Amino acid sequence: APPPPRRAAAPLMAEDADPEKIAKALKAMTGFANSYCKNTGTTYCSDPSIPSVVLKGLAEHKVTLGAPLCPCRHYEDKQAEAKDGYWNCPCVPMRERHECHCMLFLTADNEFAGDSQTLQVEEVVKYTEQMGSIM
Repeated sequence: APPPPRRAAAPLMAEDADPEKIAKALKAMTGFANSYCKNTGTTYCSDPSIPSVVLKGLAEHKVTLGAPLCPCRHYEDKQAEAKDGYWNCPCVPMRERHECHCMLFLTADNEFAGDSQTLQVEEVVKYTEQMGSIM
């Protein structure tokens, strides 16, 4: 008899993800975002909880989807979107026009732009430890 058909593996959910992997991804995404701010002349929001939440979402997506898919949008199929890459951070609108839907990378003309181009991982954890997963 032929073997039964194989089902595709279900995407990993954030609550099932290894907390160490999430912490490692959060550190990597924070480092990336700090460098990206400096390289593009953008800054974080004056309220550091905003970029912190976005960075947590990006880290969770990096672990669960294999790519830092923008956590601020709704997707019918997150796996397909992550594979496509258009909304992976930095997304195409950010790379092409410096337009960040998430308010992670803000240009000087944005009323919410702060002065900081650096966040510490410890700050991000502090601002997000009481929130659940974005998934």
